[in-house]
Amino acid sequence: MAERILLACAALLLSLVVGLALFWHPEPPERVLPKAAGGGGGDFTLQSAAGPVSLSDYKGKVVLLYFGYTYCPDICPTSLVATAAGLKQLSADEQARVAMIFISVDPERDTPARLKEYVEFFHPNIVGVTGSAESLADIARRYGAFYAKQSVATAGGGYVVDHSADTYVIGADGKLVGKIAHATPPEQVAGEIRKHLQK
Repeated sequence: MAERILLACAALLLSLVVGLALFWHPEPPERVLPKAAGGGGGDFTLQSAAGPVSLSDYKGKVVLLYFGYTYCPDICPTSLVATAAGLKQLSADEQARVAMIFISVDPERDTPARLKEYVEFFHPNIVGVTGSAESLADIARRYGAFYAKQSVATAGGGYVVDHSADTYVIGADGKLVGKIAHATPPEQVAGEIRKHLQK
């Protein structure tokens, strides 16, 4: 009898967790932009598998900027899946006016070739880039992003990189105009992009 009650409680708890995961989409909090000269952000040049990529290459487009790394076990894939699903909700004309840059904060392991393979798995409009530790630190500081290498207890002396999970939105004029919070549902991602496409 006690076993049945325990199983019923476990099933109820599991149902509640699954229900919350499927149906609860809280409104993401308003994201505060970093306070820096010129409103934060700014141009940069990093390396992709196809050669140098600058933010200014995308002037006239809305650009989504994400700091992460390909060995990320959960946050990056979750963010990229939601963002890619949001991009797919846009019309072909809208998609042509949007780009996404995935900046790897793990230059030791993420080569441009690895980044290309990784980001194209999620969406063809995503470009993977990386650079020197110094340039990455400078760009992250200007955008208000953070990341920190953390050792993990493995035989090979592995590590993970803790990092911020916001997606930064750069307007068609090249200026930082907003952020999209981690785990924002795809329809809200599409709505946020459209808001900036209309400006």
